[in-house]
Amino acid sequence: MSSVARTETTTAIRPRPASGANGNDIPSSPVVRQKNIRMVVARKVINQVVFYSLLLGVWALLAKLKVWPPYLFPAPWQVAEALVAGFKDHSLPIAIGVTMKRMLIGYSLSVTLGMILGIGVASNRFLEETVGPLLVSLQSLPSICWVPLAILWFGLTEKAILFVVLMGCILSVTIAMEDGRKQMPKIYTMAGRNLGASGWRLFLYVMLPASLPYIVSGLKQGWAFGWRSLIQAEMIFLTIGLGQQLMMGRDLNDMSQVISVMLLIVALGYLVNRIVFRTMDRALQNRWGLNPTA
Repeated sequence: MSSVARTETTTAIRPRPASGANGNDIPSSPVVRQKNIRMVVARKVINQVVFYSLLLGVWALLAKLKVWPPYLFPAPWQVAEALVAGFKDHSLPIAIGVTMKRMLIGYSLSVTLGMILGIGVASNRFLEETVGPLLVSLQSLPSICWVPLAILWFGLTEKAILFVVLMGCILSVTIAMEDGRKQMPKIYTMAGRNLGASGWRLFLYVMLPASLPYIVSGLKQGWAFGWRSLIQAEMIFLTIGLGQQLMMGRDLNDMSQVISVMLLIVALGYLVNRIVFRTMDRALQNRWGLNPTA
């Protein structure tokens, strides 16, 4: 046998090294996965810090250059002063409390009624053919359009604001519940019935868990729509709340207050999404084995 043939034979039968952290054949160890997760989180935090630092820097630079008059484009420190002043005189904490209370009441009603309506539409062919298209059409209607109707029906009262929030949320929750019920494989309900589940037990232990991914998506969308609807209603009704604080800043020509309240509204929406809906997403991922790998 020639040397070339021996070399080829040796190369052919030589065992390949098992792929570890750098390969795809063998999964990495828990230690390596934790290290990768920490690296991903650290990189994400660094990117966010750099991005927002640059954003603040550009904002401060434009304010220093006075591209626009200071009363139209305040500096970041002026907005921070307005935010601190609002917390010191308790106007912002009171507004936050009132707004969040309205949102929680309206959102809770929307989730309850939306789930009932969504199940009814998905379970009944007549409702599916009649109410279903109507729900999709109504969802395209801006939430602000419900304000005149709410005023005529309920007057300038708390019920009118809750009605606007309800109409802003309920459609998204209903459509999500309907989609979840439709997309659920029929074999789930068949298996549940064969195991003796029926009525509310079938819904609670089979239909609801199988529809949760769609429901959570609808809950997030409903919260976003309801949050915008509430702020718009408070701006028009001029009642205590964050929307009223925005209008007060406009009436006083105080752009620092306007921007500070806007930032506060964004921060509250981010916290709700991060604390509530992100936690729900992770719980679903753990339940269904859909955890993203770092």
